[in-house]
Amino acid sequence: MSGNRTFTMIKPDAVENGVSGAILKQIQEAGFKIIALKQTKLSLEQASKFYFIHRERPFYADLCAFMSSGPIFPAILEKENAVEDFRKLIGATNPANADAGTIRKNFAESIDKNAIHGSDSDENAVIESNFFFSELERF
Repeated sequence: MSGNRTFTMIKPDAVENGVSGAILKQIQEAGFKIIALKQTKLSLEQASKFYFIHRERPFYADLCAFMSSGPIFPAILEKENAVEDFRKLIGATNPANADAGTIRKNFAESIDKNAIHGSDSDENAVIESNFFFSELERF
């Protein structure tokens, strides 16, 4: 999976705001192929496991509570240089610092409600994809 696949998750704020379709459209228009996609809702326990790497950070509890607060759309995406290109497409974590035209600039409310997650490395893309999807769910 290294190099040409990445993982993303449309977060509860974007789902609640009704912009999931617009985000998926922007992703596809940027040349990403959707390999797996579903709508689900994380329990607090599942969110805690997914974000375990951040357990020592002061924002961990709030992040887990937010990510379990409503439905999400996890997805696996494919494109050459997927992780790096997708990080550019989504923009800076703080939408105030995101470049014009990026997903976060277009759809995020704040640094905490920033609409979308994107893997930060090929290794994490594999780990995060495996958290949500079996091989049978990938096309």
